[in-house]
Amino acid sequence: MITVGVEEEYVLLDPVTHLPVSRAEEVRVAAGLGPFVDAGEVQNELLQAQIEVATPVCTDLEEVAGHLLRLRHAVGSAAEEHGCLLAASATAPLRDAVPVPVTRKPRYLRMQEEARRLVDEQLINGMHVHVGVPDREMGVAVLNRLRVWLPTLLAMSANSPLWDGRDTGFASWRTIVFGRWPVSGPPPSFRTLADYEERADALVETGLIADRGQLYWQARLSERYPTLEVRCLDVQLDATDAVLLTGIVRALVSTAIAEEKAGVPCVSCPPEMLQAAVWHAARHGLDGVLMDPLGSRRSAGDVLWLLMRHITPALEEAGDQREVGALLHRLLQEGTPADRQRRALADGGMAALTDLIAGQGAGSGR
Repeated sequence: MITVGVEEEYVLLDPVTHLPVSRAEEVRVAAGLGPFVDAGEVQNELLQAQIEVATPVCTDLEEVAGHLLRLRHAVGSAAEEHGCLLAASATAPLRDAVPVPVTRKPRYLRMQEEARRLVDEQLINGMHVHVGVPDREMGVAVLNRLRVWLPTLLAMSANSPLWDGRDTGFASWRTIVFGRWPVSGPPPSFRTLADYEERADALVETGLIADRGQLYWQARLSERYPTLEVRCLDVQLDATDAVLLTGIVRALVSTAIAEEKAGVPCVSCPPEMLQAAVWHAARHGLDGVLMDPLGSRRSAGDVLWLLMRHITPALEEAGDQREVGALLHRLLQEGTPADRQRRALADGGMAALTDLIAGQGAGSGR
């Protein structure tokens, strides 16, 4: 069974003003002191109003769901103890005039020196899925096959329509903000592992990026684990939405490995086409059309049907077909998290929106 692990980033909000609050260190320590959380599972992020959790290595989706619910509950309870709310939105819906301070780590402080305004605006939160691969050579082959599905994954995960209290018109504004880093967006196609390593080394050696941690491609090889990391996803409102995306990402990796071993030709996509498709997915989510892996415009429903047809054998082999199918049906009925955020804001204003995005803390258990 191919293993998976999930990282989620959240923002801490004041329950009255709905603004980000800089209490991540206190919340992290309080969450780590609980009996059901290891300190290493909860980490600070770039800004002091952000916090990150990471599941252990998992073999099935039920495990993923259990760990995400456990960690969300623990961190949400710790946040409430310190007078704030844990919000699962990929952008903070409001920002103060004074930027949130940077977490006092040397790497983060260097980033602030290099790109001050951009760091100030990094009140964005992603979901990263790590999937085990046999080796880095296969990892590169999987990257080449997976990249054409990144716009579809992004559209499904969109959960950041608001910025400074206003609708941006984008389903995933996080994607637009994050895309301003030097090395970001969909990864290029690589000839071999050596090609990947040489190009990554060149970016560091020329000083264009500080280290490989700043390879902010939407999918990349992990430098710490024997995994491929898919990073295009907005953090999800609901842990079950995260489970859906985890199951689909794992099935895409499994399918890519099987195709590579069988010698199935890799579908290619010009980088400019893929970049434009990612922007389009960030703009519209599942509302309208998407680009399919062959570069044709289709309805979002048709592209999701193609995706499911592509990965069904892998889902069946992993025993995930029924759960992923049910969760996908729910997504199509309820809309993306961005759609749900917009409905909450229209129905009840910022208070209703905050209730929605902070509904995964200690009081919910959803």
